[in-house]
Amino acid sequence: MIESTDMKVKTEKERIDLGRWSKYELEHIMNTAPHFSSPGERIGFISQHFLNTPYQESTLTGSIDEQEIFVMNLGGVDCFTFIDYVEAMRLSGSFDEFKENLKKVRYQSGDVDYRKRNHFFTDWAEFSKANICDATGEIGGDRTKKAKKILNIKEDGTCFLQGIAPRERKILYIPTHEMNPSALAAIKTGDYAGIYSELPGLDVSHTGIIIKADNDECFLRHASSLEQYRKVVDQPLVAYMADKTGLIVLRALEPARHIMI
Repeated sequence: MIESTDMKVKTEKERIDLGRWSKYELEHIMNTAPHFSSPGERIGFISQHFLNTPYQESTLTGSIDEQEIFVMNLGGVDCFTFIDYVEAMRLSGSFDEFKENLKKVRYQSGDVDYRKRNHFFTDWAEFSKANICDATGEIGGDRTKKAKKILNIKEDGTCFLQGIAPRERKILYIPTHEMNPSALAAIKTGDYAGIYSELPGLDVSHTGIIIKADNDECFLRHASSLEQYRKVVDQPLVAYMADKTGLIVLRALEPARHIMI
């Protein structure tokens, strides 16, 4: 029997909302994705099922003063939970694997703990090296810029996130004015895109997924908070980046096997 698509489970340790899907439908997507030859194409396939999913912010729980609860909310996503779910699904072949892989994607060592949550986009390349690499330098070549940042520390010395230890990190990004045809050609469908932030303490201001059309035009698939959208949409990348500083690109790697423990 197929579970109801509005199945919701709330316990002390987890909150699960499958939105419009059933477990069966999610597993069908996950088991169809491996038919595509590359990780990026699988990400493109999986993420297309999220198009028009409503934008919803602050779905995750937890703070330095509040215990973190494992949340799976497929009924509404923000720019980061959207890519969380897609990345976890591309590593999975069953709903149970999806749950475990979501913990590994969202948290360092898979521990559901606010202090171990990957709060920053570049945390993925830092703490998930078996599955994600930073492809920014490869794509941008000698046009790539470097910035040294202390993540989580604002210009006035206070923290964006209380209880999260600041971490120094070298950030690579491709300046928007340097995104020439060769750089755009090197970007692949399924690449994870981070919009570089000039603000002290932040690596990106927004995240999404690169989708390339048959004519090689690049689109940004993302959960948009803008009033005219408020959902997951595709927008032309070049137009979207026009008033942005630059782009960080993380690339999914082919896993040796599923990472469920």
